[in-house]
This record gives sequence, C-alpha cells and structure tokens, in this order.
Amino acid sequence: MARADKATAVAELKSEFEGSSAAVLTEYRGLTVAQLKELRKSLGGNAKFAVAKNTLTKIAANEAGVTGLDSLLVGPTAVAFVTGDVVEAAKGLRDFAKANPLLVIKGGFMEGKALDAAEITKLADLESREVLLAKLAGAMKAKQSAAAAVFAALPTNMAQLADALRAKRAEAGE
Repeated sequence: MARADKATAVAELKSEFEGSSAAVLTEYRGLTVAQLKELRKSLGGNAKFAVAKNTLTKIAANEAGVTGLDSLLVGPTAVAFVTGDVVEAAKGLRDFAKANPLLVIKGGFMEGKALDAAEITKLADLESREVLLAKLAGAMKAKQSAAAAVFAALPTNMAQLADALRAKRAEAGE
C-alpha cells in the first residue's frame, strides 16, 4: 500500500471514528465473504462494518481521540462503526456471533470509554430504546394516575366526613 493510500485510509477511518457514537472491534478470522456480506446486511443502518489494517486503525483512533483500543488491535480485526442505536448494533453483532462462532467480539469504544467484550454483551442484553421509552412513559403515567386518584379522593373523603358528622349530630338531636 502506497503512502498516499495509507493517508487516505487513515483519514477515512478517523472520520468514521469521529462520526460514530460507538465502535465495536471484532475478529473475523475464518468468515467467508458471503458471511461478512450477511453480517453487513443484518446490521442495516445501525452500523458500518469495515475491515482495516490494525496499524492504520490505531493511528486513526488516536487522531480521533479514541484511546484504549490498542490492546484489542491484534490479529485480523474489523470495526463496526455504530451510527444508529448502539444497543441494536450490539444485538446484531451478538446474534451473528452466536450463529457464526468465527466472529469474536473483542471490545469497543462508546462515549469516551473503552469497553471489553462482556460490556458489549451487556449492551446487547438491554431492551431496545423504544421499549425503554415506553416503560418510562408507562411509569410516569402510573405516577400521574396515582396522584390524580389522591387528589380526587380528597373532596370525596371530605364530603363523606361532613355527611357522617351531620348524621351523628342528627342522632344526638342537635
């Protein structure tokens, strides 16, 4: 690879690191081109899966301010640059790795922090963003419904108390 080609590749990788919300490093040794194509398709719009040389990836990551990946850049490495939902991309990679054991998740980077493979798996185990937002909305609605019930009960209880007091006075002959 000529020096100009390397500089171009580093610039492209740097822009990918800067433009993505997360990056997941994988080892793809033994996967066929068809399997890699299937993986790219399964990631859809959430991530871009790219194979790059480790030294160029290290340089690009350092230039983009991404640290902590140097120890992961050993052996054949491919990077999934996540631009969409990080959880969905992690699920896609995890599911593909279960079906194709030759894909090994090494670790990654998200929000300024290096992640190991176990943390990527924990991300994949999270529910989707839509489900979490729906649960939050449901919890907020439940709290509002409970508050509304308390506020509605106050006048009712006051009316019942006044009626009981009136009935007691009527019994006493007042």
